[in-house]
Amino acid sequence: MRLLDDAREVLDEVLPGLDKRLAEAPLMSWEQPGGPGLTVFREAGGPALLVPEVHGGRGTDLLTATRVQRAIGFRSPSLAVATTMHHFSAASLVEVVARSTGMEWMLLSAIARDNLLVASGFAEGRAGQGILTPTMTATERDGVVVLNGTKKPCSLAHSMDLMTASVTLPGTDGSPQLAVAVVPATTPGVSVRPFWNTPALAGAESDEVVFTDVEVPQDLVVRTELVDGDRLDHLQTVGFVWFELLMSASYLGAATALVDRLLAAPRADVGVQAQVASTVRAATLLLEGTAATAMGPINDERLADALVCRYAVQDAITRVLDLAVEGLGGLSFISSGDIAYLAGACRALAFHPPGRHRMAPALRDYFTGGPLRVP
Repeated sequence: MRLLDDAREVLDEVLPGLDKRLAEAPLMSWEQPGGPGLTVFREAGGPALLVPEVHGGRGTDLLTATRVQRAIGFRSPSLAVATTMHHFSAASLVEVVARSTGMEWMLLSAIARDNLLVASGFAEGRAGQGILTPTMTATERDGVVVLNGTKKPCSLAHSMDLMTASVTLPGTDGSPQLAVAVVPATTPGVSVRPFWNTPALAGAESDEVVFTDVEVPQDLVVRTELVDGDRLDHLQTVGFVWFELLMSASYLGAATALVDRLLAAPRADVGVQAQVASTVRAATLLLEGTAATAMGPINDERLADALVCRYAVQDAITRVLDLAVEGLGGLSFISSGDIAYLAGACRALAFHPPGRHRMAPALRDYFTGGPLRVP
């Protein structure tokens, strides 16, 4: 499929054999709870994708990573979404190591060496709550940080080896300071409860992770820069640029799978086929152009670009879904569960933070000369 040729070539280059493995089984085999997708991803060396080569990883850049996620999303939306959360955490750790003289690099080496999966405990999915508001409470006691709280939904809940969680601790002057705690999944007090009750993206393992008096050593807690209210610090800015672009790529890949079925339908209207294919290609060019620009210094401008790109890709996917489902027709919809599944799963891009309407005032203020704030 020409719309995905470049992405598949990149995937075969950086994670040899993964696309072939995913193509060997039907879509829904990868989308079930407890499915084999994450195991196959580990076996292909996927957890090391973003880890720099100096620490034993593949050192993949942002543009390459968007192509990898598009190709994976085409085969398994659940796997693409779940691994995006891993990559978000890994990219954040890479940025920490680049700015630190501590031992954080050992975490990256362990991820690459042992194919560790890292879940994200940053705030997400709670209506009315800012995405920078920690979901965990943290207190310092006897030289450790004690965490309590919950993260739901949390992708990779059952397969994670580590979890990064945003917490607030007192800074040197007593003011609240955002920090990131890295917690091994086997730490006493970490548990998982059922949460995800829809078949869409069930393979992403997005259940509830509960922390009950979880003790984390100080050397696994990274304090970020002090910032003004809802202004992002540099670490958060980098993380969100990666998150928005990789998540957009994942869902665009899933939408491309629906387009592939439309292009293969002999009775489909050729005008509709050309329109949806062109829309996917335009969204891909926008995504890759934004990713290429963001491989330079990342700042508020790059984050604003990533958000604009994400919302534009989201709109393009909506148009593609409507046209493709209608173009395939009722009999195809009835006879193939894949069509209904993809149409439903792709809508979930709108649910990832920050939501368009919540972010609208901040983007307006930014484009009229103000700082970029994330509510």
